[in-house]
Amino acid sequence: MSTGVIKKVAGPLVIAEGMRDANMFDVVRVSNKNLVGEIIEMHGDEASIQVYEETSGLGPGEPVVSTNNQLSVELGPGLIESIYDGIQRPLDDIMKISGNNLSRGISVPALKRDRVWQFNATVHVGDKVVGGDVLGTVQETEIVLHKIMVPNGIVGVVKSVESGEYTVCDTIATIEDNNGKVHNITLMQKWPVRIGRPYKKKLSPDMPLVTGQRVIDTLFPIAKGGVAAVPGPFGSGKTVVQHQLAKWAESDIVVYIGCGERGNEMTDVLNEFPELIDPKTGHSLMERTVLIANTSDMPVAAREASIYTGITIAEYFRDMGYSVALMADSTSRWAEALREMSGRLEEMPGEEGYPAYLGSRLAQFYERAGRVITNGSENEEGSLSVIGAVSPPGGDISEPVSQATLRIVKVFWGLDSNLAYKRHFPAVNWLTSYSLYVDTMSKWYCDNVAADWMDLRAEIIKLLQEESELEEIVKLVGMDALSNTDRIKLEAARSIREDFLHQNAFHKVDTYSTLLKQYKMMQLVLAFFDKATDALSKGADINDIINMPIRERIGRFKYVAEDEIEKAYDDIIYNLDVDIDNILSKEDE
Repeated sequence: MSTGVIKKVAGPLVIAEGMRDANMFDVVRVSNKNLVGEIIEMHGDEASIQVYEETSGLGPGEPVVSTNNQLSVELGPGLIESIYDGIQRPLDDIMKISGNNLSRGISVPALKRDRVWQFNATVHVGDKVVGGDVLGTVQETEIVLHKIMVPNGIVGVVKSVESGEYTVCDTIATIEDNNGKVHNITLMQKWPVRIGRPYKKKLSPDMPLVTGQRVIDTLFPIAKGGVAAVPGPFGSGKTVVQHQLAKWAESDIVVYIGCGERGNEMTDVLNEFPELIDPKTGHSLMERTVLIANTSDMPVAAREASIYTGITIAEYFRDMGYSVALMADSTSRWAEALREMSGRLEEMPGEEGYPAYLGSRLAQFYERAGRVITNGSENEEGSLSVIGAVSPPGGDISEPVSQATLRIVKVFWGLDSNLAYKRHFPAVNWLTSYSLYVDTMSKWYCDNVAADWMDLRAEIIKLLQEESELEEIVKLVGMDALSNTDRIKLEAARSIREDFLHQNAFHKVDTYSTLLKQYKMMQLVLAFFDKATDALSKGADINDIINMPIRERIGRFKYVAEDEIEKAYDDIIYNLDVDIDNILSKEDE
């Protein structure tokens, strides 16, 4: 072990001398209080350490001891339903020891050492295994089957394995590698958080992560294994969007990172998630969720680690062949922690004081997402989709964090405070948002939903864009200056906005829409537009068309239950034709 002494303390930054034998990113114990820190810079025998706990009261001359290990997370049964801080300390266990406030220097293992798990072996003595192969399973919660994998880098023959009840530290199997060395395998393995877990091959993002949110699935879809950014000002609904995705997205595991968010927001998550019923399984959503709570009053340096802690846990479940969705709320607070540490290190500042390496750090984080063929003999497919919220000051997305994020991610759901004030939720602005996955996923939509899905989507986007242009004209010269055809366009666009894009997260039926229902809703809105335009060309009165009674039913179609969609759709189309015919026959008279 490398031992030095404190030379200088500057907030969360501690300079220690006599650390020549230590390495970059080593975890160190600072002072007699045993505070956890990590070396982030070396100059000769001086090490700059970011301390993940409050440093008040520390002074020069106190000891600093390197553990010679990188910051790592414990991976094994017990992760699901857990609530950790930014460096994977279990908050519920710490509360039992120190009360409601986090005590300094407290050391509690991430996975409970006394809990016994039933391990069921799936391999036999003499089997050849490689890193990533599944040795057996543990039923972690009612809906999550935890696969115990051979640690990466080990190739050999199983010498012993036995089903039974074990703690995470007990040896469940031994493997003899090609050099004759015997490895004891436990239910738990460790992995350094700053190194991405390996995989065999990254796959093309040609399959959507279905979320049940119409504005996302139809207009701005995210691929399985894709990355998305949700920038928005205060009160625009970032957290609700992420909660909806956590609840409804087609993922097996959810990892939610509250990075530098307000304590009461994390409290809402902690209170809501156990009560939310997972629609796919009927159990609590917490039974497939890992929470990392690193609130704004916690030490700033731990924010920087929390993002990596979360994504390493997510990669671990991806390696089991699961589809994992990671919510990071918010990367702006993480970037602020980077900025504070960079300032204390006296590095040359970049734009708005952020470090020059902000963009590359963000890229390193987001690039760990993907749909992959996992390590191991089975060639299983797993995916990790990352949705990062960005909180630009004053909602100005021209600031560095938003711009650096947009250069990396392929989906941008721009939340708009004006829409939020109008109570239009989700407040995703359809004119500024985009998805670059649409082209690669178009074949999937055409093969699995409907052949004309992409055509209908293009028509909807075109109407919304034309509405924006027409509204500018209306503001200048008034509605009377528009032709009847343009007025019908405005009506159809209003129907798209109010009936299709607006979605009530708290309504039993409307909170989730299947792709089939979204397709039928698009068809209804566009059927009204096409038939109304045709009726106009035949001399129908525009006011009669706008006031057709069937329009109310088109608007309420989103509240129709899934098993009644086809019947309701056919009925509305029939009545739409009847209403149009009545208007035309009235004109003939």
